[in-house]
Amino acid sequence: MKKRSSRHRHLFECSSMLQSQLRTHQFQLMSFHDYKTYSRPWLQTCKCQRAESVGGITTGDGNGSRLVNDVETSNLVGNVTSAKHILEFDDVQAQQLKQEKEVLASNVTNGAITDSFDTIGLNSIEEEAWDLLRESVVYYCGNPIGTIAAKDPTSSNVLNYDQVFIRDFIPSGIAFLLKGEHDIVRNFILYTLQLQSWEKTMDCHSPGQGLMPASFKVRTVPLDGDDSATEEVLDPDFGEAAIGRVAPVDSGLWWIILLRAYGKCSGDLSVQERVDVQTGIKMILRLCLADGFDMFPTLLVTDGSCMIDRRMGIHGHPLEIQALFYSALRCAREMLTPEDGSADLIRALNNRLVALSFHIREYYWIDLKKLNEIYRYKTEEYSYDAVNKFNIYPDQISPWLVEWMPNKGGYLIGNLQPAHMDFRFFSLGNLWSVVNSLATVEQSHAILDLIEAKWSDLVAEMPLKICYPALDGQEWQIITGSDPKNTPWSYHNAGSWPTLLWQLTVACIKMKRTHIAAKAVEIAERRISRDRWPEYYDTKRSRFIGKQSRLYQTWSIAGYLVAKLLLADPSKANILITEEDSELVNALISANPRGKRGRKSMKQTYIV
Repeated sequence: MKKRSSRHRHLFECSSMLQSQLRTHQFQLMSFHDYKTYSRPWLQTCKCQRAESVGGITTGDGNGSRLVNDVETSNLVGNVTSAKHILEFDDVQAQQLKQEKEVLASNVTNGAITDSFDTIGLNSIEEEAWDLLRESVVYYCGNPIGTIAAKDPTSSNVLNYDQVFIRDFIPSGIAFLLKGEHDIVRNFILYTLQLQSWEKTMDCHSPGQGLMPASFKVRTVPLDGDDSATEEVLDPDFGEAAIGRVAPVDSGLWWIILLRAYGKCSGDLSVQERVDVQTGIKMILRLCLADGFDMFPTLLVTDGSCMIDRRMGIHGHPLEIQALFYSALRCAREMLTPEDGSADLIRALNNRLVALSFHIREYYWIDLKKLNEIYRYKTEEYSYDAVNKFNIYPDQISPWLVEWMPNKGGYLIGNLQPAHMDFRFFSLGNLWSVVNSLATVEQSHAILDLIEAKWSDLVAEMPLKICYPALDGQEWQIITGSDPKNTPWSYHNAGSWPTLLWQLTVACIKMKRTHIAAKAVEIAERRISRDRWPEYYDTKRSRFIGKQSRLYQTWSIAGYLVAKLLLADPSKANILITEEDSELVNALISANPRGKRGRKSMKQTYIV
C-alpha cells in the first residue's frame, strides 16, 4: 500500500509540474514587452522560436506510462486475488490477527516502526526538495541556465524573486554537481560570463569592468520588425533596479568559487581554460585588486553589497566579503593559466593573499583572552609598534559580549575599521573562513566550539542565525534607518536562514566534526518541509516563519539538499574546500609583519 501510494503521489507531482511549466511557457509567449526596453548593448539574445521549446519534465524513458501501468496492474491483481480468496479469509482471520499483533509488538519493542516511519519521512522530504528544485530551473533557448530565487504560489508580488541570482544559484549549482548533472552549471558559468559589466548601469556611471550582475532574467520578446516571431534575451541587473540600488560585490567572487567546483567535480577543465573564461577571471581580479585610497589589504565595499543586501552597518571591510575575497583569490590562482600577461596579476594576487591572511587572523580574531586584551587597551598610540593599531576604545565592548563569550571558543568579528570593531558574530563569514583556511586550524576548531557552546542562540529551533545579536532600540533606528523589514530578530537583523546549512556542513566536514552539521540538519527536517521551505525565520529562537519570508525559497531547498548529499558522502566536500597553503604560510613568516616595520630594511613591505 505504501509503495502504491508513493507511485500515485509521484505521478501527481510530475503531472502538476509539467502543467505548471506549460502554463509558465504560455504566459511568457503572451506577455510581449516593448522591444526598445531591451535594446541595451549587453542584452544577450538568441533568435529562436519558442513554440516547441518547453522546459520541464522529460518523459523520454517512459516513466510516466510505466507508473500508470504499474498502478493499474497492481490494482487489478489485488482485486482478482481478493475475489479468489474471499471465502478462505474468515477461517484464517483470527490467526493472521494474532500474528500481526505479535509482529507489531516486536517491532515497537525494537524501534523498527519508528525507524521505518522516520526513513520514509526523510526520504519524502528529500524527494520533495528535488522536485521543487527541478521545478525552479530556468531555460534559455531550451538549455537549463539557472534557478529562480523563489516560486511562491501564495504570493502575487514576485518583485525580483523570479530572476536567477548568482549568489542564490551557488547551492543549487553545487547540488546539481553532486548529483552528477553538470550541464546546468556549465551553462550558468558561460552565460553569466557574457553578462559581465562593460556598459553604464546607473545615472551614466560606469562601474569597474569585470563586475558580475546580481541577477538576470530570461525574457521572451518579439523580433524587431516581425511580430510573428520571438526571441529570448538575458536581461541582467547590476543593482540599478535593486532595492537600495546596491552593487553585488560578492557575485564575481562566488562565480570563481563555483567555476573551480565545477572543474573539480566534473573533471572538465576545458571550461576554465577557455580564453573568455580566463579573461573573465582576470577582469574580476583586477577589479578587486585595483589600487585605491584604502590602506588595508581587505576589500573595501559599501553597505548591502553581499548576502546582507540592506543597510546593516557592514560597510567598510565586512568579514563575509573578506572570506569570499580570499577564497576567490585562492581558487583563481589554481585556475589561471601561466602566461606572460598574467605574471604581474599572479604576483599581486600572492602579495595580497599574504597580507590579507595575516590581517584577518590577527586583527579580526577574538576569544576570551583577546577580549581581555582589548579591555585593557591604551589609546592614542603613535608608532609602528603600537599595540592598539586601530585606536579601538575599550568602551566599545558591549555588555552582551562580556557575558556571551564562552571560556572555550572564539570567532572572527564582523568588521574592523579605525576606532570601530563590530563584535557581532556573522555566520557566513566565519564558516567560509573555516572552509577556505583563512582561519587557522586552531581558530577553525574554536569557531565550531563556539557554535556548539552557543547552540541555543545560533541554532535554537531552526539553523542558522545570519548574525548575532540583533540590533535593537536606538541602535537599530540609527544603523538600519528604522528598516521595517530588518526589525530585531528578523530578516538580516539576526534572522535564521536555512540556506546556511550547506556552509555549516562543509566547514564541519573539513574539521572532521560532522556530528554538528548532522544535528543541525535533523533540527531543520522537523519543520522546513511542513513550513513550505521559507526564506528565513523570525524571533530569537526561530519559532516563527519570517513575516515577509518567501515560501519555496530555492536556496533554502538547495542548501538542505547539499547538506544531505555531503553528509552522505563527505569526500565530495573537497570540491569546495581549500586546505592550508604551505607556501603562503612560509611567505607569511618570512614577511614577519608582526615585527617592527622598517621602511628600508625590507625589500617588500606589507601593510597589515
